[in-house]
Amino acid sequence: MNGYRFFGRSWLSIGYLFLYLPILVLIVFSFNSSREDMIWNSFSTHWYTALAQDSEIIAGFILSMKIAVMTACTSVILGTFAAFVLEKYSRFFGRTLFSGMVSAPLVMPEVIIGLSLLLFMVALQKTFGAPERGLVTIWIGHTLLGMAYATVVIQSRLREMNKSLEEAAMDLGCRPHQVFFLVTLPNILQSLGSAWLLTFTLSLDDVVLTAFLSGPGATTMPLVIFSRARLGLDPRVNAVAALTILVVSIAVIASSFYMARAERLRLRQLATS
Repeated sequence: MNGYRFFGRSWLSIGYLFLYLPILVLIVFSFNSSREDMIWNSFSTHWYTALAQDSEIIAGFILSMKIAVMTACTSVILGTFAAFVLEKYSRFFGRTLFSGMVSAPLVMPEVIIGLSLLLFMVALQKTFGAPERGLVTIWIGHTLLGMAYATVVIQSRLREMNKSLEEAAMDLGCRPHQVFFLVTLPNILQSLGSAWLLTFTLSLDDVVLTAFLSGPGATTMPLVIFSRARLGLDPRVNAVAALTILVVSIAVIASSFYMARAERLRLRQLATS
């Protein structure tokens, strides 16, 4: 038994090292005073100071955050509607087609999605004169992908939810919309938070869709990093990556504590009722 436990822990440790050691190296070398990659010179915060003066990266970061927040909110709203329809209404005309269209972005290559959206946006622009490629087109493309992920996360929670709670509310005189807002929504809040964080992350680091849908003056942070990496890694890229990891880690830890606290309160209320 001890041998199996040691073997399992060893493989788990190797897996964690494989995933997180490159990130740790990136963070460490963001404090390297040398411009040379993987050659440590001395500890310095010079590249963080230089990052504060890099208008291109700052503008890309602000644009990426705007698009990520917009995408996450829109994806959660549309994903909630789609998941609710698929789970609560098992039979309606076109359900199979609707389910397939919602799930298609999960298995379709992003290159195909990006190219098809680009052709569609160009056709719209030639016909109606809008939209110009930029923030709006990137947001639409990211929402298309994010909604599919949000639907899967939220639908799984709706499937596990105790249906008797909704039935009891309807027996007590609640209308369908009241049941949704007073019973269903509070019970799926954790899945909404998970879907929001997932779609936010997907949007924040997306390169393929953004490359097809961006236009002049609308360059997100991943595109800036990708373009600079092709010419050789810039130490300022290490700095912005380290800051991004820090912000995302704090957000994930804070949301995890919040969700755990909300779940404990919910279980306590169910136990006392």
